[in-house]
Amino acid sequence: MTAVPVVIIGAGPTGLTAATLLAQYGVECLILERWESIYPRPRAVALDDEVHRILARLGLRDEFATISRPHRGLRLLDRNMRVLAEFQRDVEQGRHGYPQGSLFDQPELEAILRRNLARYGTATLRGSTEVTALTQDASGVRVDFTDTATGEPDSVRAAYVLGCDGANSLTRSSIGATMQDLGFTQRWLVIDVVTEAELGQWEGVHQLCDPARAGTYMRVGKTRYRWEFQLAPDETADDFHDMSRLHPLISAWTGNVPVGELEILRAAEYTFRAQVADRWRDRRVFLLGDAAHLTPPFIGQGMCAGLRDAMNLAWKLAGVLDGTLTDTVFDTYEIERKHHARAMIKLAKLIGTAMTAGGELGDIIRRAVAPRLHLVPGLTDVATDSQTPPLHRSDLVVRPRLRRSLAGRLCPNAIIDGDRRFDDVAAGRFSIVTSTQPSAAQRADIDRRGAVLITARPGSELHLWLRTGGARAAVVRPDGAVLSASRRLLPHAIDTVRPVGG
Repeated sequence: MTAVPVVIIGAGPTGLTAATLLAQYGVECLILERWESIYPRPRAVALDDEVHRILARLGLRDEFATISRPHRGLRLLDRNMRVLAEFQRDVEQGRHGYPQGSLFDQPELEAILRRNLARYGTATLRGSTEVTALTQDASGVRVDFTDTATGEPDSVRAAYVLGCDGANSLTRSSIGATMQDLGFTQRWLVIDVVTEAELGQWEGVHQLCDPARAGTYMRVGKTRYRWEFQLAPDETADDFHDMSRLHPLISAWTGNVPVGELEILRAAEYTFRAQVADRWRDRRVFLLGDAAHLTPPFIGQGMCAGLRDAMNLAWKLAGVLDGTLTDTVFDTYEIERKHHARAMIKLAKLIGTAMTAGGELGDIIRRAVAPRLHLVPGLTDVATDSQTPPLHRSDLVVRPRLRRSLAGRLCPNAIIDGDRRFDDVAAGRFSIVTSTQPSAAQRADIDRRGAVLITARPGSELHLWLRTGGARAAVVRPDGAVLSASRRLLPHAIDTVRPVGG
């Protein structure tokens, strides 16, 4: 039986990201995908600048820019298409070096992810492969699968398995995990339209706050547009496959564009849910992406959460496989990611409920309150800032309980030297960012551990970031999250550094 260090089930964005990160650390992996090629229908359409950093880490900085469109933020509209409130985002380079929000077409993203992965000889992608069973023992996992083209069964043995196989995950079932419902279920119609016509709409996300038919609009490509509308209990997507039924829903945005110039790429029903798996790991098997969590789409974090899972786990797995970390590091994966995913799901629920609930009374409240939201101190910053919550305390997030700390937050992707940014210099290794000059012995110890020493010069973005966090030094993990921060470059902080990927 063939053996590989890692088998990844599912070649969506999460699985491809995990495979590429592992390949960058030299870890051999096999990706098993049920579809013969890229699934052609668009699904995810948005990501933030934190996740944009992950794509750049994969080597897709320039390619993603060619297939994506920065979006300008969020507009709340009433039923008559009047703007109730507008929250603008930075379309240039923010704290992470990229636009705060970007819109894209998922098949195009998966295409560049696959082309990029093919650069690495340690990663093998096998399509038309249906995984049928996982069997664990003390030293590995047997993965049984069937070639859907020939019907031939086969198997492979892996040291670890990453289940990136979506909402109906076989991996989740195999480890006995179940989804916990967080109390949100709505049926929505998702419409993708292609047209060469220019609609002339504001280049951001439009949220229609109509109690009779809540909806969302956004432009996701040069010729591609996405609408989402809440379905009534007696409606299905089949009622809207014809443009004569669909056009009244989208005409407020399409204006005078002739119906004949609008091509329906997809009109499908989706049930938006808020769910989190009760456990994300069983010994050598891990859950990532939709296999571990499902979120309503109102803040565009569905795919983002999966890529964050991959970024969090890949360097830990590489460290265990090369012997620089012990497998106790795996305990931090669920602790850190589950709390973060749950927080983002709760925020999506809150936004979705605020935009869609309450009927006529809710509409009256929104019309009265929304135009004044900018007057609430700090609310505009919350609505426009793409920064997500810090990771939960773990053995790899050392944060004091009684004072503020940078631990668990992402280090800014600040410019370090010329046009080089933090991520370019750190290159997936442990880093120590400090405004305090280390002693010769400390510098030698840092070098010996394969870490990167980055000096935060007075007046620089990193220097201000340290000061704002009440620190003079921070240990930054390979995924960009801060392990610990302190007022001094303490020896025990240096001791936390391990030469992963060095």
